[in-house]
Amino acid sequence: MQFLLALIVAGPLLGAAAALLPAPPGLKGKSPDQAVLRHGVTVTGVILLAALVLALGFDHDHPSKMQATTDISWIRALDVRIHLGVDGISLPLLVLTALLTFLCALYSYFKMPAGPSPKAFVALLLVLESGTLATFAVLDLVLFFLAFEMVLVPMYFLIARWGGEGRQAAAWKFILYTLLGSVVMLLGLLLIGLKAGTFDMVALATDNGRGLTTSVQVIAVLAIGLGLAVKTPMWPLHSWLPDAHTAAPTVGSVLLAGVLLKMGTYGFVRIVLPITPDGMATFAPYLAAFAVAGIIYGSLACLALVKPGNKGDLKRLIAYSSVGHMGFVLLGIATMTPTGVNGALFANIAHGLVTGLLFFLVGAVKDRYGTADLDTLAGATGAALYGRAPRLGALLAFAAVASLGLPGLAGFWGEMLALFGAFDPAEGLSRPAFLTFMAIGAFGTLLTAAYLLLVVRRVCMGGPRPAGETAIADVQGYEFAAWTPLVALTVLAGLWPAVLLGLTDPAVQQLLAGGPR
Repeated sequence: MQFLLALIVAGPLLGAAAALLPAPPGLKGKSPDQAVLRHGVTVTGVILLAALVLALGFDHDHPSKMQATTDISWIRALDVRIHLGVDGISLPLLVLTALLTFLCALYSYFKMPAGPSPKAFVALLLVLESGTLATFAVLDLVLFFLAFEMVLVPMYFLIARWGGEGRQAAAWKFILYTLLGSVVMLLGLLLIGLKAGTFDMVALATDNGRGLTTSVQVIAVLAIGLGLAVKTPMWPLHSWLPDAHTAAPTVGSVLLAGVLLKMGTYGFVRIVLPITPDGMATFAPYLAAFAVAGIIYGSLACLALVKPGNKGDLKRLIAYSSVGHMGFVLLGIATMTPTGVNGALFANIAHGLVTGLLFFLVGAVKDRYGTADLDTLAGATGAALYGRAPRLGALLAFAAVASLGLPGLAGFWGEMLALFGAFDPAEGLSRPAFLTFMAIGAFGTLLTAAYLLLVVRRVCMGGPRPAGETAIADVQGYEFAAWTPLVALTVLAGLWPAVLLGLTDPAVQQLLAGGPR
């Protein structure tokens, strides 16, 4: 188990280095480009297999216990250690990351985005995977920061070199926002480590803030929270996200929404909640207020984009929807209750599955029509997917209703539990304030349903294809292979939420309680 976790974290880095080497003559296939893309599929497939084996070997009777741990001294002067481990909170995120990266590599093998050499593309994809997996596996504050930062450069280049119109400005905006947030976060992490005398996240969580004064906790939460809020992203620090999603290639959008946004909320759960509980209690009402503001703002922005005549971009609309969905995650965390935090973790996974699928589908629509402009897609000769590509239309409608939180699909449980958590927040938090936040969040679900149903009506419905117009391709074999796991897991998580909640709940209970492990 220790070897498996080390392989999962370091394997993509070794694969990235190998991708830059010349392909052996017997493995080139039709061309070196095909060989390196196949290499990307192979490496990400091995990492996914290792993650699944790790999940199967995980002791599901004790999900609150750190498992597959490695603890090696790295920088003795600062007591920084290479400390890895997984519990019921991080395991689902590890598997989600490995799955989405593999599906992106598979999709890119058949539909490589336009841009420079595939060698650099595959190498960057693998470095991105390694940094994300490390973020969810490391148990040292300094290592967490390094892993957190490791993903910025590959994502910058994926947007800047393989993106669409406006990619340079979007890439710069992405990296400047996240770098500035990270600088502030680093100061907060160093403050905790120096005041507590250790950077070990397990020891700090076990202490549950008892070794830190309230003033230190407040300052640390403010600094760390700002950095995490930018990555989440929380309104009003979200403005880099729509530009990045609109300009990014399809697989870049899938990984940005499905995996990178989870790093911010994971930091709140793994670091801020257990290590600085008093500081978190101080800022929890403000975090909840920003969360519900994001829910409403994201929904209103989507309604404005979907309105006829506004030239709304479908990728941009899905990006704004992420601001709203991540608002529910932050609301659940702000309640500081097991119910709310479990809802946040469930919503995290659901958002990764559903929004990842949505970006795959929007990318397919854009490839077929040459545009993601809603007015063009809904025009007289627009998409009308039900009649022209019925399987693609059905999948888009499925992803939309999953995203709006239809009962029986993954999106429902996270939002419901987050709202339940707000109904009865942790002791010491203002219940009237959180009841207000709950009501605003519930209203946001209605707005979400409104804009997503309008998207389905405008893109999927319409008249038959005019005579003489070239038919568009329906779902291709490689698309079916890349999208089916996301559809299946969305249904499974919706019908059988205990699979995920059985992992997260004991770990969340332990995390919030502190004490010996």
